[in-house]
Amino acid sequence: MGLFGLNAFPVDVEVEISKGLPSFDIIGLGDVVVRESRDRIKAALRSVGVNLPAAKIVVNLAPADTKKSGSVTDLAISVALLSINGNITGDTDGCAFIGEVSLNGDIRGVNGVLPMVITAKKAGVKSVFVPAENAYEASVCDGVTIYGVRNLAEVISHFEGDSIEACPPYVVKESQRFDNLDFADVKGQSYAKKALEIAACGGHNALLIGSPGSGKSMLAKRLPSILPSMTFEESIETTNVHSVSGLLDKETPLVTIRPFRSPHHTISAAGLAGGGGIPKPGEISLAHNGLLFLDEFAEFSRQTLEILRQPLEDRKVTISRASGTVSYPCSFMLVAAMNPCPCGYFGHPSKKCICSEKQVSNYLSKISGPMLDRFDLHIEVAPVEFESISSAEKEESSAAIRERVQRVREIQNERFKGTDITCNARITSDILHDVCPVDDAAKEMLKNVFDRLGLSARAYDRILKVSRTIADMNGNAVISKQDIAQAVQYRSLDRKYWR
Repeated sequence: MGLFGLNAFPVDVEVEISKGLPSFDIIGLGDVVVRESRDRIKAALRSVGVNLPAAKIVVNLAPADTKKSGSVTDLAISVALLSINGNITGDTDGCAFIGEVSLNGDIRGVNGVLPMVITAKKAGVKSVFVPAENAYEASVCDGVTIYGVRNLAEVISHFEGDSIEACPPYVVKESQRFDNLDFADVKGQSYAKKALEIAACGGHNALLIGSPGSGKSMLAKRLPSILPSMTFEESIETTNVHSVSGLLDKETPLVTIRPFRSPHHTISAAGLAGGGGIPKPGEISLAHNGLLFLDEFAEFSRQTLEILRQPLEDRKVTISRASGTVSYPCSFMLVAAMNPCPCGYFGHPSKKCICSEKQVSNYLSKISGPMLDRFDLHIEVAPVEFESISSAEKEESSAAIRERVQRVREIQNERFKGTDITCNARITSDILHDVCPVDDAAKEMLKNVFDRLGLSARAYDRILKVSRTIADMNGNAVISKQDIAQAVQYRSLDRKYWR
């Protein structure tokens, strides 16, 4: 199997041994790592007592016009040489081989095993041989027999009659879903908590603005604890991205907890979107089906932030290089937190801001209008009052909030059954008005708001989607005036700060 980005493809290894000066050539558009495999494979074969004939050896990786990269073809080339040399007489039809061969004959683990195994299954492969350390990950794919091999000697023994025991199918284990971050630890901030619950219910993007110490980061870091459970399809998609990046946990090869990514504000554009000679996933793809949290939002470079605009709309990022073009999925919730000015106290009820009007304007202008427009919810996080922070009264736990979120998300799963839409934030424009019916009073209010605030078409759509989520939370099939009013109040901060 070969892999470019998330795109796996079958590779047939063809070998010819003919008379001529002794040589060993690998052709078929392989990169430097593939060409270097000649010396690794020869040393590995010698370590298991196999000496290649002193002849002209040509290995072709078909299709010859598709670029191959990495060391994933080492094991397949080794098995092909062992077969033509007579060391393996068993039938290898219907088998795929994935893995890197070391000089002593051991089989090393590689990245991206799961997408390759899934593609092998679709190509009709019945058995897949993978490095032992990747066998647990490969067993996530059912319908194909997985063999985990530690060295070339085990592969030879298997085809000579001493069969290796197949790896049992992976069974999702019950694990601790979240760490010790819980909304019960956050005193007060009922307005912000309610807004984040709405965001979790509908998968909406949210921007938190407030003075230093008001609890913006604390709230955002607890948001994963109330996100709904992942479906199996979402788990497979997310696991594929993490497999290619080499980030899978060997003990839990299937990602069942929604990712939470929080890059530092010094991250480069390539680190956020992905890149490299052979494009690797960036932070936005690693947050696929999860949450991307950008703290100190205004401190990110404007160029880096503007890269987010297209992926937020398309739910995928396409990276083009001379070696080819690769697309990675990036359907994520974007949550950002920022201060309203350099000193942090612009608009504070009691502390005086020491920034000039120009400083405030320059600071806020780092966030462009189109970028701001892509946030469904603008949440002002007010300073915590003494009565709240000193209270001994217990706050509502994340578990209680998550039950409500899960119930609302199940309503959406039923509504969008049979489509690619997973939540209200992903509603496409062609069905927006079908799934977001409004009564006459709500329609009149929406018209007044649209005219008075001068909203864009995107802002109108997002208000309607947030209203749909609020209506679901209230158990309403039709969006009411109250639902619209609540959604509109979360779109007012751009009028207060971005004058």
